[in-house]
Amino acid sequence: MPTQQKIDRVQDIKGRLERSTIAMTTSYVGISVNQMTALRRAMRGGGVEFTIVKNTLLALAAEEAQKPQLKEIVQGPTAIALGYGDPVDAAKVVADYVRTGGSALVIMGAVMGDGAPMSTAEVTRLASLPPKAQLLAVLLGLMQAPIARLLTIMNGPLQSFDNVLQARVRQLEEQGPAPSPEPEPDSVPKATAESEAEEAPVDEAPADEEPVAEAEEASEPEPAAEDTPADEPDGESESAPEPEADEEATSE
Repeated sequence: MPTQQKIDRVQDIKGRLERSTIAMTTSYVGISVNQMTALRRAMRGGGVEFTIVKNTLLALAAEEAQKPQLKEIVQGPTAIALGYGDPVDAAKVVADYVRTGGSALVIMGAVMGDGAPMSTAEVTRLASLPPKAQLLAVLLGLMQAPIARLLTIMNGPLQSFDNVLQARVRQLEEQGPAPSPEPEPDSVPKATAESEAEEAPVDEAPADEEPVAEAEEASEPEPAAEDTPADEPDGESESAPEPEADEEATSE
């Protein structure tokens, strides 16, 4: 008959398994109490929760958490390391401690999410992968590479055309402004002919001036010959002494 303490322990392990992204089983045979304390402290610093649990309770918790494959990597006294973040980071923390911690800790396997059980070698290879952020950056670079090459190929003709235009602009700037074109020889006579054609109606004015000339002739005084009779008495007065001479001759 299971006790309430064991029931609570199964529920606690079940909840941890459901929240975890990776669950790694390890063998802690030969590890002292002091080493276990240092081990838990190191795991906690790396974001990994390390706990010792009986195999029967772990099997019950794995069944209730819908991760029965976890029972395949449980053998002998077992401690479980649970990671709640990036599975690679959690696997790296455990693998680094096994390699450099100087303890008898051994990785037996792991279950990542709802996947199949992983062997010790697979967990070690997982720990050797780059972090998730770096992997995403590499993947993004691989995805962008074909697009970047396509854009480079498409921009090639446009870039070449732009280079040609820039070279032509520099050539024109070095040559200076173009000289203004000189007027063609035929343009001056043509302009004169057009101006004469425009002034042609003005030359017809003499035809309209004939009556004015006749009027001026009518208003002019008559010639001086017509005024001769007015001057005749002067002539007679000049010739008047001649009869006096005749009178003197008669008296003699």
